[in-house]
Amino acid sequence: MKDSIIVVSGGMDSITMLYEYKERIALGVSFNYGSKHNAKEIAFARMHCERLGIEFLEIPLGFMQQYFKSSLLIGGEEIPEGSYDDENMKSTVVPFRNGIMLAIAAGLAESRGLMHVMLANHSGDHAIYPDCRPGFVDAMSKAIAEGTYENLTILAPYTKFSKTEIARHGKALGIDYSETWSCYKGGEHHCGKCGTCTERKEALRDAGIQDNTVYED
Repeated sequence: MKDSIIVVSGGMDSITMLYEYKERIALGVSFNYGSKHNAKEIAFARMHCERLGIEFLEIPLGFMQQYFKSSLLIGGEEIPEGSYDDENMKSTVVPFRNGIMLAIAAGLAESRGLMHVMLANHSGDHAIYPDCRPGFVDAMSKAIAEGTYENLTILAPYTKFSKTEIARHGKALGIDYSETWSCYKGGEHHCGKCGTCTERKEALRDAGIQDNTVYED
């Protein structure tokens, strides 16, 4: 039964979820909020939705780039290099990004008679991104249920998964991860040095997947 909308970025996690739950996903939505890697990510999100015959929407959120502060956004400071454990990676947080996206996705879902909004947050996100943590997702799900006639909810089945566990799911599904985008810098190729590139490399290695990503380093 097609009862869900998925927030799909074009990265490893949301593309894995798209394929794993394709039978229940009626709509994929990407948000163009002015990040340095939006164009790279969204192209893959669109491609995979079209491949699966799932309707796709790209929604512009240009005000976030204009008014919010983050190194992830065009015009912001340089993307730091290193792992997510490093203090400087906090500069990549876009304030309340997931809260804004989930609220819009919930409105879309209710408008279309769908019951769930799917989000591909995972355990590796929790330390650095407040709006990826289980407490936030649970609270947001309750708020969406209270604010909709049909009591819509968030489905976040990867919340307790590591990136490696997600990659293993993708491996079983036959996903080619070279057809996804992770790098925050948004250059011609993955930089191989930012937090999300580092995490991508480790997850593919630990899941026993040959990494066909083209890296600049």
